[in-house]
Amino acid sequence: MAGLSTSPMALHRQLARPTSSLVTNISKRTLSTTPRRREPYNQDVVITRTGKPILRIPGGRSALGGHTATVFGATGFLGRYIVNRLARSGNSVVVPYREEMSKRHLKVTGDLGRVSFIEHDLRNTASIEEAVRHSDIVYNLIGREYPTKNFDLEDVHVEGTSRIANAVAKYDVDRFIHVSSHSVHPDSPSEFYRTKHRSEQVARDIFPETTIVRPAPMFGFEDQLLHRLAGVTNTFTSNNLEQRFWPVHVIDVGAALEKIGQDDSTAGQTYELHGPKNYSMREISELVDKEIMKKRRHINVPKRIRGPGLELLNKLLWWPVGSKDEVEREFLDQFIDKNAKTFKGLDMEAGDIANFTFKYLQGYRSAAYYDLPPMTEKEKREEKKYLHVLDDQ
Repeated sequence: MAGLSTSPMALHRQLARPTSSLVTNISKRTLSTTPRRREPYNQDVVITRTGKPILRIPGGRSALGGHTATVFGATGFLGRYIVNRLARSGNSVVVPYREEMSKRHLKVTGDLGRVSFIEHDLRNTASIEEAVRHSDIVYNLIGREYPTKNFDLEDVHVEGTSRIANAVAKYDVDRFIHVSSHSVHPDSPSEFYRTKHRSEQVARDIFPETTIVRPAPMFGFEDQLLHRLAGVTNTFTSNNLEQRFWPVHVIDVGAALEKIGQDDSTAGQTYELHGPKNYSMREISELVDKEIMKKRRHINVPKRIRGPGLELLNKLLWWPVGSKDEVEREFLDQFIDKNAKTFKGLDMEAGDIANFTFKYLQGYRSAAYYDLPPMTEKEKREEKKYLHVLDDQ
C-alpha cells in the first residue's frame, strides 16, 4: 500500500516525463518512412447531357448524392420496384400521387428524406411542372388498362404524356424514360395499343431524346397474371386461353429501368423488355394449377356477350371489373419490334416465369401441401421424359 501513496504532483511529473531517446528515435523513423494510408474516396462527378454535374455514389440506402428522379405512376405495380431500386441506392426520388393512401408503401423504400411526395393531377400542368423542375431523370409509368368516368384512354396515354413531356422539355431535364406497352400499333383493333402508340409519338415529337420502354406482360407479387389464375374465383375469358406472349419478371424490368436512367447512351432508344420464352395463357394456367395443387375452373364466355357486358358494368360500378377493350386484347398475340433493343442491349438476362411460380404461388396451397418443396431439376427431367413418351403413343 506504500507504493500507491504517490502524491498528485509526483504522479503528474512522472506522466509528463519524456520517453527514452530510443523509443523517440524509432517513432520518428517509423513516421518518416511509412506512407500515410488514405481511405478510398468512392464517388465520381458526372456531367450529364445538359451539363449538370451529378455526384454519383456507389453507396447504399443512407448515402448522400446521386440523381434526383421523378417517377409518375409510382403507386402502380411496376412503380414500387423502380422507386425501391433508386431510393435504396441513395438517389432522391420524387413521387407524384393522386390518393393519399396509395403511396404509403413507398415511404419506407428509401432513407428519411430521400423519397418526397407531391400531390398532382394529370390535367393540372402546374402540378406536373412542380414535380419535375428539380429532377434530372423523369419516368412516366402512368397507364390505364380500362377507361373510367373521369379519364378515358386518350386522356391518360396521349394527353397525359403530352403534358409530362412538355414539362420535361421546359425545364431541360436530362433524361425522360417513357414506359409504353408491348404490341403497340397505330392500326391495332385495341384502343389501348393505339393510344399507347400515339403516346410514344407525342413523347418523341416534344422531347426527341425520349427513351421508349415496352415491357411484356409482367409477373410478380402483385401481378394480375399468376394471382388472377390462382385466385379462388372462376377465370372468365373469351378465347379459351389461347393468347400468346413472353411474360417478364417485374424485378428484371425495374432493374432495366434503373440502368437505362443512369446510362446516357440509351437516350433516344427503344427497348422491348420481354421474357426468354413464349407461352400461351393456357400453358401458364397449367403451371399455376400444378404449383398450387388445385384445378381452378375456367369459364369461356363468347366475345359478343362478355365485351358489351363488361362495358356496361364498367359504366355502372366504381371498382374495376374489366372492359370491352380488355376482351379485344385477349385475341391479340404479343409481337416484338425487331428494330428495338432488348435486355441483351443492357447486358441483362431475363428470368423464365416457370422458375418463379413456387415463390409467388405457395400461399395458394392448402395446409396439406404447403411445405412441399418445388420440383427438383431431376424430377422435372423425369416428368418431361415421361410425358414425352405418352405424347408419342
